[in-house]
Amino acid sequence: MDLSFSALFSSLLIGTIGMGLFIFGKRTGKMVPLGIGLLMCVYPYFIPNMLILWCVTVALFVPLWVLRNA
Repeated sequence: MDLSFSALFSSLLIGTIGMGLFIFGKRTGKMVPLGIGLLMCVYPYFIPNMLILWCVTVALFVPLWVLRNA
């Protein structure tokens, strides 16, 4: 497991954005931000590689961007 500053900061940043999306999705009743926010809170714990972590983050933002009015 990588315990460098960049890995910890990235995980914290992604988790914080995920928590914000989860709260937004819960308040507005939109399932897409709710689900993506929940995933963003959980998956940084299981991905040790920084490149894969940011690739998954970008991959999760694509459906959020495409389905932003759903």
